[in-house]
Amino acid sequence: MATEDSIITLFCVIDDRMTRMNKHSQARLWPSELITIGLLFVLKGGHFGAFYRWLKRDYAHLFRGSAHHIRLQQALKTHRNWCDLFLADPASFTVIDTYGIELIHPIRAGRSQRQIGNKGKSIWPEIVGVNLCWLGNGRGEVVACDWNTANVRHQVFLPVVERVKDRSIVLADLGFSDASGIPANLKLCPRATRNECMLVETMLSMMTMVCHVNKMSHRVRDCVEMHFAYLQSPFNTLLGMNRLVHPQLKASNDLLHIAQYGL
Repeated sequence: MATEDSIITLFCVIDDRMTRMNKHSQARLWPSELITIGLLFVLKGGHFGAFYRWLKRDYAHLFRGSAHHIRLQQALKTHRNWCDLFLADPASFTVIDTYGIELIHPIRAGRSQRQIGNKGKSIWPEIVGVNLCWLGNGRGEVVACDWNTANVRHQVFLPVVERVKDRSIVLADLGFSDASGIPANLKLCPRATRNECMLVETMLSMMTMVCHVNKMSHRVRDCVEMHFAYLQSPFNTLLGMNRLVHPQLKASNDLLHIAQYGL
């Protein structure tokens, strides 16, 4: 599928989910257009200024109401809560895990008082950044999302498990164990005991390969929250596009791929 066809299909899927939202009288973009631009930014990755130049150069005819890149970025930050419309419902079981994201090089740590991230470890290398926490269902869709600095422990994300305590059993690794107690619906799985725990790892690895989310250039908290909000939406939306483009595929594993939408 050509890039322009992918953008049009993506817009149609988003517009179907936002049919009850009308455009503000002073807005230049419809809500579905704004969300589409936000998802394209996450898929493209890199700095927002470079993304805006790419969008205006190649696809300005698809978004005729797009404003200056500063106003557009501000609109994306203001309306990031719209992305919650694309979160999936929890299944009988869900999987939770964290993912380290580097914001600046470790040698630059502590140079600015406004620095968002802190030092922490992501599997092996030391990073200065944040930890992203994803809760995914059995179909590989994002149910809930949270984040914190990279120096915190996994236990700070236990409230994410509490959100689905009456609807789902949550599988997690032993890093989520807490001496003070864990939620009743959290099941800790030792390594190599439950293959279902690898589902969220697959989701995050696809985000790394397609969106290059392991490194981000944001320096402001609102921009980090904006990026994470639009990051959780494209995954569910693109999986929905797979079901639309390949209706003959029924198994979730056959639909769990987004590499063809990479920009």
